[in-house]
Amino acid sequence: MDDPIGRQIQKLSRSTIPVLRIKYREVFGQQAKVAHKQYLVRRIAWQLQAQAEGDLSEPVRRRIAEIAGESDLSRQAPHGLRTEPAAGDAPVHTVGSGLRRDSRVPPIGTLLRRRHQGREIMVKVLENGFEYDSQFYRSLSAIARQVTGTRWNGLLFFGLTERRHE
Repeated sequence: MDDPIGRQIQKLSRSTIPVLRIKYREVFGQQAKVAHKQYLVRRIAWQLQAQAEGDLSEPVRRRIAEIAGESDLSRQAPHGLRTEPAAGDAPVHTVGSGLRRDSRVPPIGTLLRRRHQGREIMVKVLENGFEYDSQFYRSLSAIARQVTGTRWNGLLFFGLTERRHE
């Protein structure tokens, strides 16, 4: 990348999270609420490009929102569940009630897949919970309990977090 913005973006990808959080504050005028490196790099890069070349027009933004609202987005979950995160996914999401979702829970519409005792378990992430086997559940732990018959940490069961070793 020979242009100044390109060089800044390359530098961002080599930066540490504390440096990225400082840059985020400089670019957006507010503290970053997350400490996810890839997210910070993408958000800062987008904003730097928008400042240099102009942002999306309001009609384009409305059309994007319209298309996204009409889509049945079947994005995949991270962490080796035979799925990959979609480009630009933010790690923290807000639900309709104003409560913050756990940052380890993938975006709404993501399908989580896991094999358990020879059968494939597929769960869809919803705005206020999860869908499994055509039923609504408020937590992944409730689904894991339903599937296994024992108590499980749902994030651990679906591979969205690792067991803490203390």
